[in-house]
Amino acid sequence: MSHTGMKLAGQRVVVIGGASGIGFAVAELAHAQGATVIIASSSETRVRTAATRLDGAAAHTVDLRDESSVARLFEDVGEYHHLAITAGDWSSAMFGSVRDLDLDQARGLLDVRFWGVLAAVKHGCRSIVQNGSITLTSGMLAQRPRPGTPLATAMGGAVEHLTYGLAMDLAPIRVNAVSPGLVLTEHVRQRPERAVQAMVASLPIPRGALPEEAAEAYVYLMLSAYATGQVLPVDGGGLLV
Repeated sequence: MSHTGMKLAGQRVVVIGGASGIGFAVAELAHAQGATVIIASSSETRVRTAATRLDGAAAHTVDLRDESSVARLFEDVGEYHHLAITAGDWSSAMFGSVRDLDLDQARGLLDVRFWGVLAAVKHGCRSIVQNGSITLTSGMLAQRPRPGTPLATAMGGAVEHLTYGLAMDLAPIRVNAVSPGLVLTEHVRQRPERAVQAMVASLPIPRGALPEEAAEAYVYLMLSAYATGQVLPVDGGGLLV
């Protein structure tokens, strides 16, 4: 995607989860395409630091577990064109066999990744322009489950089916999702390199994605005026193996 086209010039892009990882890469690419970027995250320190890295970006703190916090975010933001949601709380509860599942922890995981996303869409759709877009985040495990991932698989699947339902419910606002494979975010890079490599060794492109490679999919879905109800994989061919 050419950075010289400035295809988002004059448009306002909100990225929830934009302080790091894929979210910051989305904010950075949208900024490079000429957008005015609003970064929102649960960490005030991290979101302010991230915003200073992008000239003219605004920083907002939001708690996706608190609907009133989400409502305030969109009241403060006002009219905008595109929303990308990459936020997700990382927890060991998301991985492991159902035999060992702590159901209370499992319920808590849905607070951000499902109910928090729903709150953001509920309030965000009120001030988005009529030809705007909303892009959610699922994951390759939704389509390619592995042992020890029933909860992660179910959450990804829930987001994908929510995407389909919202695309019909909110039309002409476009609603899509990106389904990343393994992305080399700050969180993933903390893992042993050997373990990361083992996870991607069988892929047609046998490596993890850079966050900026995943970000291209979100910006494509912002720009593609005929794409709605789509789940776009960025997984190095992971759906093939």
